[in-house]
Amino acid sequence: MRERAQSVATLQHFKKLDTLKADTETALELAREANDPEFLSEAGRLVDELAQGVGELEFKCKMNGEFDSQNAIIEINSGAGGTESQDWADMLLRMYMRWAEKKRYGIEVMDYQPGEGAGIKNATLLISGTYVYGNLRNESGVHRLVRISPFDSNARRHTSFASVSVTPDIEEEVDVTVNEADLRIDTYRSSGAGGQHVNKTDSAVRLTHIPSGIIVACQSERSQHKNKARALKILKSKLFEREQAQQQAKMDQIKGVRKKIDFGSQVRNYVMQPYQLVKDLRSSYETSDVNSVLDGDIDPLIESCLLMTE
Repeated sequence: MRERAQSVATLQHFKKLDTLKADTETALELAREANDPEFLSEAGRLVDELAQGVGELEFKCKMNGEFDSQNAIIEINSGAGGTESQDWADMLLRMYMRWAEKKRYGIEVMDYQPGEGAGIKNATLLISGTYVYGNLRNESGVHRLVRISPFDSNARRHTSFASVSVTPDIEEEVDVTVNEADLRIDTYRSSGAGGQHVNKTDSAVRLTHIPSGIIVACQSERSQHKNKARALKILKSKLFEREQAQQQAKMDQIKGVRKKIDFGSQVRNYVMQPYQLVKDLRSSYETSDVNSVLDGDIDPLIESCLLMTE
């Protein structure tokens, strides 16, 4: 049903462009015959609309990866730097949640580890919707923030780092065998902002796959059994990715480049002082509207990375 809906949407897009093309040609013909500025203005509006529609279609054509149509699991980890980096990781968490809210995608916080004093140490989000992974796969990497620290009494400029990892939420059961003997299973109490919905039992589950070193945590369910099942599914997706990447040497396409969370390894810079600038270091796209980007308006950055690929 998902594939059918996607195919229907693509056909409808083509039909809309076909209609726009015909309307544009008619308006241009009328403008030429009548030498009427009103027809010419209408033709110009239709040309702009047609160009936008073709651009959207070009963008969708980049969604041709094996998992691009799937939901996405975003993991955010603070880098070295204590409170500064933990606060920056929390800002990134909010940015992706705001982006998903504006798209009306489903959002589920699967794991959340608060920082010491402010921010987060790490968090895991499941964002559900059409082509979510295709949109977010290039967000993987190290993100760097430069700002006047709100935690520095001397108001000095600080640089903070956080890493983002994006994994497809593979819906079908992947053919990966996980030996129970290779797993270390830890349980702990769910953490969060507090309130009546906080789980008071040790229902959160953290799985460590010893041979690969992959760690997966889930605390979104009230049942320890359900959290373990969900964590195991994510682990299988990660192992499936890893196996494919090793076989096909396409690690960057599926998981993104793993780099040290430090200087020289970032994929995007966010500068708030002494000037305002967000720049993607892969596509060279930049904008001075830092506040909008941090409020979830990241589509131009996403598109700039996707459209630069072959």
